[in-house]
Amino acid sequence: MVFTIRKRLFSKEKNIFFDLMFRQSEKTLEGLQALANYMEDRSPENAKQVKKCEVEADDLRLMLIQELDKTFVTPLDREDIFKLSLAIDDVMDYANSTVYEMEIYEVLSDGHVKEMVNILISAGGEINQAINLLENQPKVAAVHALKAKAYENTMEGAYRLALSHLFRGDDPIFMLKMREIYRHLSNAADRGDEAANIISSIVMKHS
Repeated sequence: MVFTIRKRLFSKEKNIFFDLMFRQSEKTLEGLQALANYMEDRSPENAKQVKKCEVEADDLRLMLIQELDKTFVTPLDREDIFKLSLAIDDVMDYANSTVYEMEIYEVLSDGHVKEMVNILISAGGEINQAINLLENQPKVAAVHALKAKAYENTMEGAYRLALSHLFRGDDPIFMLKMREIYRHLSNAADRGDEAANIISSIVMKHS
């Protein structure tokens, strides 16, 4: 009887952690899509939608940390759960800070920015799929994680191209402003790559 109760409890906890990580990654993907909308139309409403997603993603991360604090047995290494959630959180934070800095610097999006955001959406979609499959289809999740990592390489190429075009101009202040925007988007891709690495490591540990 004791074993049955423990097994049932563990299953409940397991579902909570996988569900919260998936919901966080799903909300981050929604935030990236809102960021793409903002790049097409810099309306206050679109800016608020990115911020709304950032706040809601933070709430989900807080819920996950609270579950970690009160749960003795977790389905994955406690540190892996925390680090994966943190990496996803960083992606959303960079998306939100991109909007904030574009407003502060009073700059418009260009073709490079839009391409980089689309790359982030593609990578975020792969990470979202990986986390969704991590509990029951870890091997398939690992495939999606590898695809997400490939997008980081794509982002690196887009980032370098954007900088090369930027520094052909003759307005140093504008160059510095746009370099910060490009850098934020590149950093978001780096954190997505870290999330993919953590997922791959989890699969290796538990396979």
